[in-house]
Amino acid sequence: MKAFSRSDRVSSLILKHLSLILKKHISDPRLEMATLTGVKVSADLKHARIYFCITGGENKIKQAQEGFESAIGFIRRAIAPELGLRYMPKLTFIYDESFDYGARIERVLSSLNIGHGENHPSVDAE
Repeated sequence: MKAFSRSDRVSSLILKHLSLILKKHISDPRLEMATLTGVKVSADLKHARIYFCITGGENKIKQAQEGFESAIGFIRRAIAPELGLRYMPKLTFIYDESFDYGARIERVLSSLNIGHGENHPSVDAE
């Protein structure tokens, strides 16, 4: 069995080229602080979900979503020749909540105030 499927290869190509396009060709201020975190392409290569994160709360997330939606036509035209596919996947931009989830876990863990090594016997004390 192949180590990577075709959809995995297309996902990585989309992420690579979209990152370059955002950096060099899109000057929308709503997307300045947006970071692409991943791309998932369906097995039939017709749909691509592009995940992004941005700091600044719900308002910034909504603005970034609108920025991506307004640039979707340009993005599709710029990426299509690079992919070499018969049909360009439909792009959907989705806010990646995993970073928020990780930050919540970090806050919970830090609020527990567990001492690092204070109550644990040292290995050298044997």
